[in-house]
Amino acid sequence: MKPGFYTIMAAQFFSSLADNALLVAAIALLLQLSGPAWMVPMLKFVFVISYVLLAAWVGAFADSMAKGRVMFVTNTIKLGGCVLMLFYVFATPPGVPAFVTVLVAYAVVGFGAAAYSPAKYGILTELLPPSQLVAANGWIEGTTVGSIILGTVLGGALVSGTVSTRLLAFDMPMVETFVDSAPEAAILVIMIFYAVAAIFNLYIPDTGVDHRIPSRNVAFLIREFSHCVGLLWRDKLGQVSLATTTLFWGAGATLQFIVLKWAEVALDMSLSQAAILQAVVAVGIAVGAVVAASKVTLRQAASILPVGIAMGFIVMVLAFYDRSSGPHGAFELAWSGQALLIPWYVLGACALLMIVGGLAGFFVVPMNALLQHRGHVLMGAGHSIAVQNFNENLSILAMLAGYAVMIRANLSISVVILVFGAFVSGSMALVLLRHRRNLARGDLLHLIAADDKHAHAEKH
Repeated sequence: MKPGFYTIMAAQFFSSLADNALLVAAIALLLQLSGPAWMVPMLKFVFVISYVLLAAWVGAFADSMAKGRVMFVTNTIKLGGCVLMLFYVFATPPGVPAFVTVLVAYAVVGFGAAAYSPAKYGILTELLPPSQLVAANGWIEGTTVGSIILGTVLGGALVSGTVSTRLLAFDMPMVETFVDSAPEAAILVIMIFYAVAAIFNLYIPDTGVDHRIPSRNVAFLIREFSHCVGLLWRDKLGQVSLATTTLFWGAGATLQFIVLKWAEVALDMSLSQAAILQAVVAVGIAVGAVVAASKVTLRQAASILPVGIAMGFIVMVLAFYDRSSGPHGAFELAWSGQALLIPWYVLGACALLMIVGGLAGFFVVPMNALLQHRGHVLMGAGHSIAVQNFNENLSILAMLAGYAVMIRANLSISVVILVFGAFVSGSMALVLLRHRRNLARGDLLHLIAADDKHAHAEKH
């Protein structure tokens, strides 16, 4: 890989680390403010709404200047959202519940993330040849998942009693920080990681690609974006890869909250403990991503679609798993000269979640690389990623809304898990059937690594 690729990975790692730690801190802050239970999934809802509402603009913005500069600007917006969340007491108007300000602040962070995403993925197609895209996506996905693991654990640790007590005990002479609770102390620490990511953004190389805004006319940008959406959905490989990644990200975002609720109800775990289970899923995704990067080529990407069907069935097993599952007792682990007892049912839950994550990582990395390649060929990197984000986050909004409705209807978490798993498997089966129908109509391999002449013909 070119040296600039590793700078991109570092910037992505720290920004994603902060994103995932902030989610746990924001959940803790909502609980502290006695927000209703259905407000918790709304955090993710307000975070991703910008991906949908701003999709027609963020792609053009990402292609309008060097992508390292785009990433720096948008990372700074994330920092602004953290500041608003940290000082929610002063930012909340009279008569408005404080948790509303927390949601607004998290939405600002989501706004920054929506504009950040087309740049961080789009630069890969500018910097690297198609032959390295699967490997690059494997490394980026592995780095992102590593940041999810550490970020989730970091967020859980920062809001835990032990760490937060030490953070709150620290005092700066003659400076009033207004930080009085565990979530607030956690947010202050998380802001440091956003600042580190911003520093790496400054050192991302300019790829030499011509950057310009195609138009400042709002109607033109919307028409252009609509054309790009239709272009990807009509493409024989683009539609399959886009459908797969759209389903994956919607399911993944919902699974985050399902795991937290399932851990609370079925395993009697606290928020900080349940955050570790989220990290286990991320470990599985990282392993699956690395295996896919080393074993699956761009031309083989569509052949791993059945893995997505299997993932949905494994998720459904969680509905029947609780503290009574598996052998009784605990596994004894020596740690720093002390015996650490881990219940067997927790280890069993970790194994199930690891499998779910492994299957997810294995099938999403090749499909993501295939989608990036087809998008780059058809319309350009920034526009392609914006289209991808629009569809994926529309899926997240729909699935989170469905989850919030089920929680508000007081459905048991077991029923929620069964509905969720059946939907994932059923949807993936439909995508597989669509792909096989496309294959029956002709060879699709010629669409991969198309030359410039072919790409120009497809654009017109």
